[in-house]
Amino acid sequence: MTAESRNPWDEGTPVPLYVITGEQGSTAGTFNLVTLIASRATPDPAMQPEQAAILSLCTHPLSVAEVSAYLSLPFSVVTVLLSQLVGDERVEAIAPVPVSAYPERGLLEAVIHGLRKL
Repeated sequence: MTAESRNPWDEGTPVPLYVITGEQGSTAGTFNLVTLIASRATPDPAMQPEQAAILSLCTHPLSVAEVSAYLSLPFSVVTVLLSQLVGDERVEAIAPVPVSAYPERGLLEAVIHGLRKL
């Protein structure tokens, strides 16, 4: 059995990732894996397919890690694409709540204890 009969399509050589991001030296914004991404626009027919897919996926907020997984693209490529979309105001990046902003455990326990007394 030849390779052609097993695989009816020829994927050839993979596309270099800088083709997807627009240029080799593209800079990515400051995103981390749990930054939420929400669409603010609909896909434009003239857009790159990857960016259009991001807009379609993020009608409900998704983390950057989820977007990367759904698109089967590396995190670094997704962050460059997202930076371009944020710059064009097509998506909104919602930063995660820093741990320092959480209330202290003692305060939460005191509130729960007070609520139980009611």
